[in-house]
Amino acid sequence: MNELNQVKDYLQSLQSRTIAELEQLDGKQTFQRDSWARPGGGGGLSCILSNGAVFEQAGVGFSHVFGDELPPSASKARPELAGRSFQAVGMSLVIHPQNPYVPTTHANFRFFCAGDASDEAAVWWFGGGYDLTPYYAFSEDVVHWHEVARQACEPFGDDLYARYKKWCDEYFFLTHRDETRGVGGLFFDDVNEAGFEKSFAFLRSVGDSFLPAYRPIVKKRKGHPFGERQREFQLYRRGRYVEFNLLYDRGTLFGLQSGGRTESILMSLPPRVRWEYNWQPAAGSPEEKLYTDYLRPRDWLAEKVGG
Repeated sequence: MNELNQVKDYLQSLQSRTIAELEQLDGKQTFQRDSWARPGGGGGLSCILSNGAVFEQAGVGFSHVFGDELPPSASKARPELAGRSFQAVGMSLVIHPQNPYVPTTHANFRFFCAGDASDEAAVWWFGGGYDLTPYYAFSEDVVHWHEVARQACEPFGDDLYARYKKWCDEYFFLTHRDETRGVGGLFFDDVNEAGFEKSFAFLRSVGDSFLPAYRPIVKKRKGHPFGERQREFQLYRRGRYVEFNLLYDRGTLFGLQSGGRTESILMSLPPRVRWEYNWQPAAGSPEEKLYTDYLRPRDWLAEKVGG
């Protein structure tokens, strides 16, 4: 399938470009590269940066896996495809910064094909997006993040940003905590209605917009002074990240159900984290502001509030 190879080439290029940019931003450490093979078919390249000047841990992974039967997580929304063979290519990243004033972020871009790729009856679709998880949030950063996301969607339809922003708010929601994981971004799946060329162009637009969305925030906040209080709050809030990834995340489920490499699947988890029983932020504190002002869906571009 020539289309699959086009997507594969793009995602591998995006992985390389992202790694180069993150190494430049960090200025201390470089990524360690770890190639792996999947017994059931396929493999990938996991790249990890640890203990950097800016990033405590950053993982940028690429995978191309295939098999005789779609995992349940991939066919849940399309039960008619259950039992069909599949191919999947994807690039994903999760970045956990050292400084609590720099947000954690996640991005994922993927392409699925169910059935024989050479068969016209094969069903394919794109999915992906990115989201931002601050600990000490600044509304100007959040507005910038969403403005870049909107600009990436704009050429493909007036309603796409609003639709995929809403989907992101709903997807990255911890039901048991009644709070969003962060301040959202974009989440999309089952993208194929416009045909391959336009759908692929949309994926590239969003993929290419990630670094312009995240880079300025890192540069602005990486030198912000912080102490033990801020670090402890960062570690506590990272616990929510773990809870979401292990309880709800489709990518984690797909990776485990498809027999993917466990170390590569769980590289999204933070290197250090803590939980504390029934912790509550002090009234009027910066920590409380995260809960009251940021961990809920908001129309950031309509508000553009000062923070």
